[in-house]
Amino acid sequence: MVNSTRAERDSMGEMQVPSDAYYGASTQRAVLNFPISELRFSRSFIRALVLVKLACAEVNKEKKELDAKVADAIIQAAQEVADGKFDSEFPVDIFQTGSGTSTNMNANEVIANRAIEILGGKRGDRQLVHPNDHVNKGVSSNDSIPTAIHVAALLDIKERLVPALTTLEKSLRKKSAEFMPVIKTGRTHLQDATPIRLGQEFLGYTGQVERAIERLQFASQRLTQVALGGTAVGTGINTTPDFAGKVLSRLSKHINIELKETTNHFQAQSTLDEVVETSGVLKTIACSLMKISNDIRWLGCGPRAGIGEIALPEVQPGSSIMPGKVNPVIAESLCMVAAQVIGNDATVTIAGQSGNFELNVMMPVAAHNLLESINLLASASENFSRQCVDGITATERGPELVERGLALSTALVPAIGYDASAKISKQAFETGKTVREIALATTKLSEEELNAHLDPFKMTEPEKSN
Repeated sequence: MVNSTRAERDSMGEMQVPSDAYYGASTQRAVLNFPISELRFSRSFIRALVLVKLACAEVNKEKKELDAKVADAIIQAAQEVADGKFDSEFPVDIFQTGSGTSTNMNANEVIANRAIEILGGKRGDRQLVHPNDHVNKGVSSNDSIPTAIHVAALLDIKERLVPALTTLEKSLRKKSAEFMPVIKTGRTHLQDATPIRLGQEFLGYTGQVERAIERLQFASQRLTQVALGGTAVGTGINTTPDFAGKVLSRLSKHINIELKETTNHFQAQSTLDEVVETSGVLKTIACSLMKISNDIRWLGCGPRAGIGEIALPEVQPGSSIMPGKVNPVIAESLCMVAAQVIGNDATVTIAGQSGNFELNVMMPVAAHNLLESINLLASASENFSRQCVDGITATERGPELVERGLALSTALVPAIGYDASAKISKQAFETGKTVREIALATTKLSEEELNAHLDPFKMTEPEKSN
């Protein structure tokens, strides 16, 4: 069966496109030119891009730069696309023209053809609604695509990542309070150190996530300044000085985030500095989450031959050959997400270096990796909270090991000095006895004094001054 097509035109001439497609000739050329991968722009990016188009149409109507009926049709069509009704109409590969022009024209054509339908015409009637002259009026790919990247990132951070990290922070904080009465051995250099409360370890994890949210808030403030208004090379050709401000005022209301026109259009279009900066924040968050998930994996390792100070929720069988084995798969999943985000940041970093004169030419791949990182971190963090952290319990293993810990000798230093304390520690290790037993036999400290010095809970907080 031969799929039917229809003829559409662009500035290069006629092109056959699928008869039921809303996209047109420019999009079809891009589909044929870039058969590279299965990667496509995310739902959030398409939403952001068409909301830019929608706000532009609103302002063009207000300024009487567009016929009211045409503008209203474009606004309705853009809203339908923003709502996800035409997601299948965006077939262009991520690995395309470096400015994202192919996807910008894809959006222009889909909106134009849907607007034509709304007005009672036939798709492809460029006299009725033109993708460039009407939908793209007042902007260029070169300022609308970087603006859409910022808007999509802002929306995904606000709607997905911050809520997910907030959930994780609350889960960790709750566990910190629950585990504060649980004493255990601290570890530095993977070796036994002075006692710490299990709750204090989890308080450390809580602090990492808390600061991750603060970093995102800073990055988001940087992203709110956008490139719209610079058009082709930053000079604002074919637009008016007040256009971008009016568009951004309307767009801000649509997304409930205050956007500002950049104070320097030449940097805003020739660089991806804010995108690189935000990706760096995401990489930092990935490092934090990998540290947390690895610690939790190690603290739960065993159950008999490992540390085993906590027990993780059992969510699935861990081995196809070893009966009864259960693995820390949720934490492992988060580690892999962190690795992917760190790799994505390397791509964004390279993309950020590709601002050749007046335009960056790796915008699509930077956008894809940035948005993928945001959404991966959001999904994995929420999953980690729900399927791992919330179900963690403390075992008796931690408290049991504290009394046998050699680092308890640290608490004796103020009473007998470093060298004598070190000698006690070494002797305890060689004999298999505890620091308390050796100290009782070799020092003048009474049992009562030793009990006061070697109280592990007193070692977990600074000594109060008199």
